[in-house]
Amino acid sequence: MSVLKNHAVLRWLVPVTAGVAVIGGGAAVGTFAATADPALPPRTAAQLLEDLRTSRLDGLSGTVVQRADLGLPPIANLAGMAGGDELTSLISGTHTLRVWYAGPDRQRLALVDTLGERDVLRNGRDLWTWNSRANTASHRTLPADGELAASAPATPADAADRALAAIDPTTAVTVGRSGSVAGRSVYELVLTPRDKDSLVHQVRIALDAKEHVPLRFEVLADGADEPAFEVAFTQVDFRTPDADQFRFNPPPGVTVTEEKADRPGKHRPDADLGKPGAGRGTDAPDVRTVGTGWTTVLVAKLDAAGGLDAAGGAARGGKPAGPAGGTEAAGADALAKVLGGLPQVSGDWGSGRLLTSKLFSVLLTDDGRVLVGLVTPERLYQVAKG
Repeated sequence: MSVLKNHAVLRWLVPVTAGVAVIGGGAAVGTFAATADPALPPRTAAQLLEDLRTSRLDGLSGTVVQRADLGLPPIANLAGMAGGDELTSLISGTHTLRVWYAGPDRQRLALVDTLGERDVLRNGRDLWTWNSRANTASHRTLPADGELAASAPATPADAADRALAAIDPTTAVTVGRSGSVAGRSVYELVLTPRDKDSLVHQVRIALDAKEHVPLRFEVLADGADEPAFEVAFTQVDFRTPDADQFRFNPPPGVTVTEEKADRPGKHRPDADLGKPGAGRGTDAPDVRTVGTGWTTVLVAKLDAAGGLDAAGGAARGGKPAGPAGGTEAAGADALAKVLGGLPQVSGDWGSGRLLTSKLFSVLLTDDGRVLVGLVTPERLYQVAKG
């Protein structure tokens, strides 16, 4: 299976890079090769891109460490509470995961911490999630073409897919230093945005010298020497895992919830956001993108039923619209409180509140729009004005 077509259980959802130019769209590819490690033969950036494009992955298992230091307020866990997805916490802090892969329909991810384990398993059309701490599990039958949306990168390959999709003529693609990751020799592919409006300084992808699979993925923000985001294997095995790894047998006493399957044609958050009218499924917001590549800005506007205007209203001192209860209500209330504490901003584009991090900015306008991008606030203001 091609690595670039691997729709793993958890994929990186970075809307501002979805729907932009793919590899081969005219990027400025460096012609010099890696020479730092004499044990590896020199490879040009173009050769490494071709290695990645043509690589085949039949099976893999290993341990992945993910680190994120985005300079965000504590909204990650709150978003998980509101949306019921505890794995959204992967966008902050340091986490250790075990991953198994045996093809596009057999995948498993386990997030392990000191208090328990949370698993996501796919075996054909069966999708299971399990929380050992709460002793709960849920099962869903996927549609025939079941692709899964998610909130965080499970492996360096997942993250690399999205970054490589952002390559366009404003991206310089060069070769960095060769080295070692998880005990294996790697080449380093470096993506450098040219546009000054991008908050991304570089993306560095370490490719296994033999299997051509990404083993480490790093994103560096402008002015920083250390990655703001990194996901890397600390141990990896390219043998296909046994089928038993993907079968879930509920432990004794576990509470199992059977979830409804997605409706045919229901909008997926990661689907075709760059196309005119995209993102407007049966229950999706009005979503469009402005620009291309690294400075793409996603603009969304929801009605009160969609929840975003409700959250925005709460941030402006109102109350979230619609009924809510239990954990979801608590998460929504906590998230609204955080949004209400964001700095107020205004200009010839209007007024609203601004969330900034090392790698991206979010603008919530008082007229009900949300603008998101891997860009400076000034770029968001420019789009909001237009």
